[in-house]
Amino acid sequence: MKTMNENHRNVIDNANLDEMHTSLGVMNSINDSLISSFYANKSIFITGASGFMGKVLVEKLLRSCSNIKSIYILLRTKKNVDPCDRLNELIRSKIFDRVREMNANLLDKVIVIPGDIVLPGLGISDTNIELLNQEVSIVFHSAATVKFDEPMRTSINFNALGTRHMLELCRKMKKLEAFVHVSTAYSNCDRHDVGEQFYPITVPYNKIIELNEWMDDETLAAVTPQLLGNRPNTYTYTKALAETLLLNEQGSLPVAIVRPSIVTAAWREPYPGWVDNINGPTGMVLASGKGLLRSMLYDSKACADIIPVDMVINLMIAVAWYTAMRRPKNIQIYNCTSGTLNTLKWSDIERIVFPLIIKYPSLNVFRYPGGTFKESRSFNRICSVFCHLIPAYLIDGIRLLCWQKPMLIRIYQKLQRAIEALEYFTTRGWNFDSTNVIALSQELRGIDQKEFHFDVRNLNWSSYWEDYVLGIRKFILKEEISTLPKARKNLKRIYYIQQFLYLSIAMIISYLLATSTSFFPYEWLSSIMTIIWPTEFIVQQYNLNPQSSPIFEHPLSMNFTSITQSSIQSQSRHSSLWTLLASYIGLPTSSITT
Repeated sequence: MKTMNENHRNVIDNANLDEMHTSLGVMNSINDSLISSFYANKSIFITGASGFMGKVLVEKLLRSCSNIKSIYILLRTKKNVDPCDRLNELIRSKIFDRVREMNANLLDKVIVIPGDIVLPGLGISDTNIELLNQEVSIVFHSAATVKFDEPMRTSINFNALGTRHMLELCRKMKKLEAFVHVSTAYSNCDRHDVGEQFYPITVPYNKIIELNEWMDDETLAAVTPQLLGNRPNTYTYTKALAETLLLNEQGSLPVAIVRPSIVTAAWREPYPGWVDNINGPTGMVLASGKGLLRSMLYDSKACADIIPVDMVINLMIAVAWYTAMRRPKNIQIYNCTSGTLNTLKWSDIERIVFPLIIKYPSLNVFRYPGGTFKESRSFNRICSVFCHLIPAYLIDGIRLLCWQKPMLIRIYQKLQRAIEALEYFTTRGWNFDSTNVIALSQELRGIDQKEFHFDVRNLNWSSYWEDYVLGIRKFILKEEISTLPKARKNLKRIYYIQQFLYLSIAMIISYLLATSTSFFPYEWLSSIMTIIWPTEFIVQQYNLNPQSSPIFEHPLSMNFTSITQSSIQSQSRHSSLWTLLASYIGLPTSSITT
C-alpha cells in the first residue's frame, strides 16, 4: 500500500520540458494541433456522459477532435427509458447543434454501452467488455452522485465503488493510455489550504467499504456524522474516499485526477452561458431573478471559487493527452479552480449579478427583483421567515380560497434546502494550489492554446456573468432574446404597481398618525409591508395579468437596515417615520412634508 504524506506533491517538472517536447514531436505549423492529432483514430470511453460536464466533453471531442474513431458512453436505464433511447435523446439536444452544422455524421461516432456504475463489472455484457478491452485508449470517469444529502451507502456505491469497478475494467484494456478521474476541489474541504496532493482520511478507505457491505442502513446513517468529521456532506467525503482508493489500487495504470471547484455555465463553448441545470449558483441567480430568493447567508470576503464548465473540459482533454505522452510516475492531481488565480468574492457576485437580472428580466417574475446577502446568521433567519415563509403561506392561503393548488410553500421548502446546502461554501474560503494546472497550460502550443484554453486568469468576470444570466434565460427558462422588450415592459409595470401599493400604505399610515393619539409601534410597519405581498399578488393575477403564473414572479427586498438607520437619525416620531417610508418606497425625503 502506498503511503500518503505532505510531501506527495506531483508537480510537473519544468526541468524536463525539453524531454517532453521531444517526445511529443515538433509542430509543422502554428495551426497544427498536437492534442487533436493525439486523439485521431482513438476510441474513448466516458462515464457520466449524460450529465452537465459529460455533455460538454462529448460535444468538445466531436467538434475539436473530429478525427476521433469512436466515443463509447456508459448509460443505464433511467425512469423506464432504455440506454439506446437515452442516447437518441442526448444527441438531439441543443448542445450538439454546432456539431450538426459542422458534420452531422460525427454524431454517429457516439456509441452507447448499456451498464450501471454501481454494478460489478459496471453491468456491461461480456461482448461489450471485450469490445472496450480491444478498442479503448482513453477513459474519462465523471459519473457520480452529486447530491449533498445522499445517504452514505448510496454515495459510497456511486463515488467509491464505482471508481473501483472502473479500475477493474481499465486493467483489461490493452490500449489504455490515460485514465482521467473527475473528483472535486472540495474533497478536502476540511482543510483551508489544499494542494495538488493526496491527504489521508481518518478511517482507512477499505474499512469504510467493508462497513458499507455488512452494516444496515440505520446503523450506517447513525455513524455517518462521525465519519464525515468536519466535512459537510457525504458527497465531499466519498470523493475523498475515491481519491484514496485510486492512490492505493491504481497499480501501473496511467491515472490522473482533475478536481474542479464549483462548475458553472460555459464561458465560450459550446455557447457562451450554456447551462442545463439549476444547481449551485445557477439556481441562486434564477431564484433571485424570479423574486423567490430575497435573503441568503454569505461571507462577503470569502472567495466564490467557480469555474466555467468548458474550462474544466478543456483541462480534462489536455490532462489525458499529457498523461499519455509524458507517463508520469505518480498520479498527477490538477486543482481546476479560480480563487487564487482570478479572485471573485461573493460580494462581487452580488454587486455584478443583481443589476443584470434587472437588465435581462424573465418574462414572468414573482415580484420586482431584489434582495440582499446577509452576513449575520440570526438576521438571515429572521429575513427568511418574513420574506420567504410568511408570504408563501399567505399566498398559498389565497390560492386555496380561490380553489387553486398551493405551490409556493413547496417551492420555498426546496429553495431553502438548496440554499442551506450551498451555505457551507458561501460562508467559507479556501486556498487551492493550482501549480500543475498553470504548468500544463504553458505546455500548449499553437492553436491548442486557443482551442483547449483553460487558463482562468484571462476570464473577465463581468462579461462572463452577463453571458451567464442570458444563458439561464435562454437555456433554462427557454426565453429567446427577442422577448426582452416584453419582459422589460412587464417588469416596469410590476415596479409601478409595487410603488403605488407602497405609497398607498404610506398614506394610510399618515392618516392613522394624524387621527390617532395612541402609540403607533414601529413594528407594525414590517407587518403591513408583509401584507402587501398577497395584495400585490391578487392585483397582478386577477386585475392586470391573468395569464401569467404568479408562482414564477419576483420581489424588491425591504431594506430594514436603511429603515433602522432612518429612525435612529430622526428626532421626531412623525418625521422619522416619514423619512423611513420615503427611504423605503424610493422617494426623496425632501418631497415629504409633515
